[in-house]
Amino acid sequence: MNTLRHQLYTAGELAEEFGTTARALRFYESKGLLEPRRAGTRRVYDYRDRARLQLILRGKNLGFSLAQIKEYLALYDADPAHHEQIHRLRALVSERIADLERRHRSLKTALAELRAIAAQVEAAIEVRDDLATARTAGA
Repeated sequence: MNTLRHQLYTAGELAEEFGTTARALRFYESKGLLEPRRAGTRRVYDYRDRARLQLILRGKNLGFSLAQIKEYLALYDADPAHHEQIHRLRALVSERIADLERRHRSLKTALAELRAIAAQVEAAIEVRDDLATARTAGA
């Protein structure tokens, strides 16, 4: 019997393990991404919640929206064979890659423009410094 599957976590324990906050867990709960049980007035998280939190945080780090993450998690529950989930994940990942590649090209263009401006500014400063030095030497 796998004891990890039966272990319960408090919000603080789960937050600490994943480097987030209990407030973030409550936020994910309010968005329907986590569904902790109650033990009196305390929220307790099980193995499923732990796995879902791991997927939520990974998705966020990869730039997916909470709506996309929620859709992905819903597919996990709806399709025991995970066929739809895998295909949706492939589509989401492809979309994200395309978006990041567009941003990468845009950033490269912006960096090239900024470097050109920086070079022009440095050249202008050098010319002014040379003129100031010449004036001081001639005075």
